[in-house]
Amino acid sequence: MTESAAATGTDWRAWQESWDRQQEWYMPDREERFRVMLDMVEAFAGPEPRVLDLACGTGSITDRLLKRFPKAESVGVDLDPALLTIAEGYFAGDRRVTFVTADLKDPGWTAALPHTSYDAVLTATALHWLHAEPLAALYGQLAGLVADGGVFMNADHMKDDTPRINAAERAHRHAAMERARAAGALDWADWWALAAADPVLAGPTARRFEIYGEHAEGDTPSVRWHTETLRAAGFAEARPVWASPSDALVLALR
Repeated sequence: MTESAAATGTDWRAWQESWDRQQEWYMPDREERFRVMLDMVEAFAGPEPRVLDLACGTGSITDRLLKRFPKAESVGVDLDPALLTIAEGYFAGDRRVTFVTADLKDPGWTAALPHTSYDAVLTATALHWLHAEPLAALYGQLAGLVADGGVFMNADHMKDDTPRINAAERAHRHAAMERARAAGALDWADWWALAAADPVLAGPTARRFEIYGEHAEGDTPSVRWHTETLRAAGFAEARPVWASPSDALVLALR
């Protein structure tokens, strides 16, 4: 048990694992996306990268990064007080990890970061909360944060205009989700209800819902939109390096 867990009586590892299981209910291929993401980090930034974990949540990317690359360094940035509380508890005492509270829609958010350059900027299932215009502006800021030869990767919902494929994929995925639900899997609302009932997380969870509401709804533009917008923002190359019928992992090279 970490010092933070001992101080609060909270099992931060259990909360981290609970978040992962809840996310996997929606995305059963989540670990495969992470694996490909870290393969590309190694290919372009090597085994000791300085990484910005963008919209980091509980630190799922950082957790996998450090397990695979023990000499890596990670800076996690997010605005969600509940998920950051879990992240800070889970990584307490790990000098390789720093967390920053910042709003990615604030034009000055980068001033809160401890470094001005990163070998890789990574994000997963987060930026669909932004609409296209602020997302394009964010991409422009990220082009200034990624070191020459470094990479930005965004794994998220990116649906192209293929209605029959989209409908079939959605029906298949939802059938699997219903089976998992019947077996006891937690959905988004269930998970947050548990967080709200926890003595340590109740306050941060209440503040989280004051910030975001039930669930912020942004845009889910196509892979083509992401690659073209990233090139326009200043990245030299951009293309998908992994895809499922509903999600993709886009890599942009600085």
